[in-house]
Amino acid sequence: MCGIAGIVTLSGAPEAMKHAALNMMDAIRHRGPDGEGLWQDVARPVALGHRRLAIIDPEHGKQPMTTEDGRYTVVFNGAIYNYLELRRELISKGHPLHSYSDTEVLLYAYREWGESFVDRLVGMFAFAIWDRHEQKLFCARDRIGIKPFYYSFDGQRLLFASEIKAILADDSIRAQASAEGLQDYLTFQFCLDDKTLFKGIQKLEPGHSLSVQYVGDKLDVKIRQYWDLHYNIDESHDERYFIDTLAGLIDDSIRLHLRSDVPLGAHLSGGLDSSAVVCLASRMLKGEQLKTFTGAFNEGPQFDETGYAKEVSRFAGTAYNEIYIPAGHELPEVLPRLMYYMDEPLAGPGVIPQYYVSQLASEHVKVVMGGQGGDELFVGYARYMAAYLEKCLSGAIYQTANQSRFAVSLESIVPNLPLLATYQPMLQGLWKNGLFGPHDQRYFSLVDRSEGMSQLFNQDALLSDGGYSSFASFQRIFNRGELHSLVNQMTYFDLKGSLPALLHVEDRTSMAASIESRVPLLDHRIVEFMATIPPNIKFAGGRMKHLFKESIKSAVPKAISERKDKMGFPTPLTQWTKGVARDFVRDTLLSDQARRRGLYNLDVVEKMLGNEREFGRVVWGLLSLELWHRIFIDRDLKPSGI
Repeated sequence: MCGIAGIVTLSGAPEAMKHAALNMMDAIRHRGPDGEGLWQDVARPVALGHRRLAIIDPEHGKQPMTTEDGRYTVVFNGAIYNYLELRRELISKGHPLHSYSDTEVLLYAYREWGESFVDRLVGMFAFAIWDRHEQKLFCARDRIGIKPFYYSFDGQRLLFASEIKAILADDSIRAQASAEGLQDYLTFQFCLDDKTLFKGIQKLEPGHSLSVQYVGDKLDVKIRQYWDLHYNIDESHDERYFIDTLAGLIDDSIRLHLRSDVPLGAHLSGGLDSSAVVCLASRMLKGEQLKTFTGAFNEGPQFDETGYAKEVSRFAGTAYNEIYIPAGHELPEVLPRLMYYMDEPLAGPGVIPQYYVSQLASEHVKVVMGGQGGDELFVGYARYMAAYLEKCLSGAIYQTANQSRFAVSLESIVPNLPLLATYQPMLQGLWKNGLFGPHDQRYFSLVDRSEGMSQLFNQDALLSDGGYSSFASFQRIFNRGELHSLVNQMTYFDLKGSLPALLHVEDRTSMAASIESRVPLLDHRIVEFMATIPPNIKFAGGRMKHLFKESIKSAVPKAISERKDKMGFPTPLTQWTKGVARDFVRDTLLSDQARRRGLYNLDVVEKMLGNEREFGRVVWGLLSLELWHRIFIDRDLKPSGI
């Protein structure tokens, strides 16, 4: 796990290039405290920089790394979990690998197989490889988007980095807010496709590559999608086959994710996903005790799951560590720091406990595993049930249930409807503006977070020149062909939209603590396998995570596999913003600086501040956005502790 940065330009003096690259690397020094390296080409104005967090072969994995013939040079962020298997194959083909570094494997795999080598990788990655002979830079990001890659290209100069702040460290870049990015943020609290909240700075999308080549007096930049999820439904096997195969894939993924040359631990929330990872990993360690890390709040039992986490720890025999998070009174100091590390205020207030738990983990280990992705892969969100309830009601009323190839009947989901007992606000929001209708409109209403937000903003300030529509971008993803069913449409959108935002949080909170975060449930082989399962088996009767539960039930305590009350790490933000952090929130959102921005309707904002419902996201969205403006756009807020 590391930070990468680089420059490819048509002209540039070597010393100026060096200075610019060092500035970029310094901006992401927290990603790699174990060393730094800079490489410059002698014939072209190309610079590659690296900050290292040494995990695999710490002694020999220094970067940038160059092949023995001097042709290829790489900077790499991530982990290739099948590096030992690839290393053996490359040595058998005559390549001179001298270390056990996955970086060296990556470099020589490109030399052997060219750009298609990414298809062989099992892992998380963002890298850039310079080919001196072809005068070409090849970059790629892993299939799911676990590791970040950002770039800016103005026709003359391409900058890339692991974090946006490194690109902003270059003197040629002026931070400006993107109107389209703001529209997405207000709608979803994340940006779709390649957009960011910064005008002129894009993210390389998951499963995509970027190449930059000198062609005469121009730079030729190409973006290519090398991977997407295909739903080739397997109707030749029964449920037992899918359960057993899934169990084998999860076991193998965790086995590979345990490869590390430094101390390794795991997040443990007490939920099914992290508990499964902890229990399976502990079983594989054969006597070595796994360290686990749990966070909770003192604001009430609804914010404390340590009882479940301790039960899992006892069952698996882990070394249990916990932290009670004091962020209520520390919010004025911690939140600006988090916004700086995040680059963009994506996702929700769960970033706060993740940050504290990562800091706790960093006191004990350099690698930590977690259960991220389980809800999206195994159908675990309550909104999936809400959408299917409406679909089944429609099918029952209009007698259309049997017209669908993978139908789920109203009768079949009735036993599982108690799951929605605590989600009445979600159901009220779904149905207050209508019932039934096209699937894209109905699911959009479940993921749209703009209600309560839109009236707080000056709409003229949000207009883009091209008449951009967040809903149209949503439709393009949700309505992709060959998804076969509503459950696949919903989970595919989440894989492309909300999951990358959650992984962004995972990356930044771990990197802020200089530790590596691994997510074994998001092994692409598991993701691809889940896409082959018939929807009426994958979400039979609305049974949330049914196949996953069956595949790991012998490995986890029964109390965990049968839990009905998983909270999803709720944060007592509303209590804080109405209590200990009230003055901080009001001073930030109602300030003259916020008024001069022209973005908010502050009279409406002031009325709203005292009316936020519990677990609401409006105050969080506003507060995060205003702090982001102050740190990155105004550049007048320097968070403490940076």
